[in-house]
Amino acid sequence: MAAFDYKKEYKEFYLPPRKPQIVEIPEMNFLAVRGMGDPNEEEGNYKAAIGLLYSIAYTIKMSKMGRHKIEGYFDYVVPPLEGFWWEDGVQGVDYAHKEKFQWISLIRLPEFVTREVFDWAIQEASVKKQTDFSKVEFFTYHEGLCIQCMHIGPYDNEPKTVREMERYAKEQGYELEFSDQRYHHEIYLSDVRKCKPENLKTVIRQPIKKG
Repeated sequence: MAAFDYKKEYKEFYLPPRKPQIVEIPEMNFLAVRGMGDPNEEEGNYKAAIGLLYSIAYTIKMSKMGRHKIEGYFDYVVPPLEGFWWEDGVQGVDYAHKEKFQWISLIRLPEFVTREVFDWAIQEASVKKQTDFSKVEFFTYHEGLCIQCMHIGPYDNEPKTVREMERYAKEQGYELEFSDQRYHHEIYLSDVRKCKPENLKTVIRQPIKKG
C-alpha cells in the first residue's frame, strides 16, 4: 500500500495553478521553529531550524520501525517544508533586506500526531541524537482565507508573482490582511540542492479579506 502523500491528496493546497486563486485553508498542526535572519547564511539559524524540524519529522515517520507504536499511525510521505515570513514595519516581506526577515519554519504533521506523540518524538530524538530540540514547537494554525499561486523560478523572482497575486485579489474585491497572526507563506516543493533555480516550484500564499 502506497504511503499517504499530502501533496497528491490535497492538490488544492500544494499544487495550485500558476494563475492566482482564492482558497480557504483549514486548521492544521505543524512542527515549527521560530527565528530571524537571512535564510541564505551558511551557518545561520534558518538552516539549523530545518535540521531540527526534519529530525523530529523522521523520528515520527520511522516510529513504525521501533517498539513505540503510535495509535492511529499510517505510513506517509513527510510533507514539504513551509515558511511564514515577515519583517517589522513592512507589509508582507521586503526581499531586499533578508537580514531583517523573521520567520517560522514548518512541516505539517499527520492527523494522528497529538501533543503527546510530539512530546515522545522530542524526547526520543533528544536521546538518540544528543541534540537540544527545545526550539521545536507543536504549532496549531488556522490560516483561513488566502490568495495563492505556484511560483516557478528563483526565490529572488518572487516579487513579480506576488504583485500579480495582489493585483488579482484587488480585482476580485479582496485586500491583503497581514498581521501578527497572518503571514506571507511559502511552501517549498523542490529540493534546492538538486534543482536548477529556474525550475524551483514554490507555493506562495498571502492572507486576504473582503475589501
